[in-house]
This record gives sequence, structure tokens and C-alpha cells, in this order.
Amino acid sequence: MDSAGFLALWDAGDEHHQAAGRLQEELARKRRRFLTSEYVVDETIKLLLIRHSHAAAVDFLGTVERSEALRLEWIGPERFHAAAGLFRRHADKEWSFTDCVSFTIMRELRIRDAFTTDHHFKQAGFAPLLKS
Repeated sequence: MDSAGFLALWDAGDEHHQAAGRLQEELARKRRRFLTSEYVVDETIKLLLIRHSHAAAVDFLGTVERSEALRLEWIGPERFHAAAGLFRRHADKEWSFTDCVSFTIMRELRIRDAFTTDHHFKQAGFAPLLKS
């Protein structure tokens, strides 16, 4: 789960809101689990706070804390340094550091699919499940 995917689910005004809801239901029916990092959670909270309200950000945070379908992967020093190296090597891309953290975790855990509209995931060799 990327922040773009979370925003598509949380923001009824997002152009991908309906598609994100359908995709989430389909993946849940198939018993697919969701995974994200604390960096993505932080980024999503910040965006909800800016675009909506403190209440929306708190609602999102509570859902993350309670969800049994969402696994939270923590970065730690090794992943941090791997993401930093990836970020440094790709000055030709507009990847955020949070994107690089996600790419690092996805490569480590051999995850190909990303619940996102962010084209950076495709650039990095992953499959964004929501079309931008």
C-alpha cells in the first residue's frame, strides 16, 4: 500500500476512489493481505491533515492500528541505508525517499504489486494496480 492508494480509498473526491474501493474488495475476497511501512503511514497522515482535517488523519491512523488485513513493516537501519543508496543512485528519477523505502521492502519481500496510482512504481519495475 502506497500513500496514493490510501488517499484513493480515504478521499471520496479522489478520481480513483471508486476503482480503489472495488480493488480493495476484490483483493480482500481473494484473501490478499496488504503491507505498508511507517514511512507511508506518516506520508498519508500528513497528506490527509493538509488536504482534509486532523479528524481524517486520526481516523486513518486508528484504522492502520486496528487492521488485521494490513501488515506494517518497520524500516530499521539496514532498510534505511538500502533505501538511501537507492535514492542516491537514481538522481535521474523524481522518486521520493518514501518511494525508495517502499521499493526496498518490496524487493526484499519479493512483492510485485503495488496498491497505488504512482507511476514511479512502474519505473522501478513494479505493477501499480490502480491506473493513473
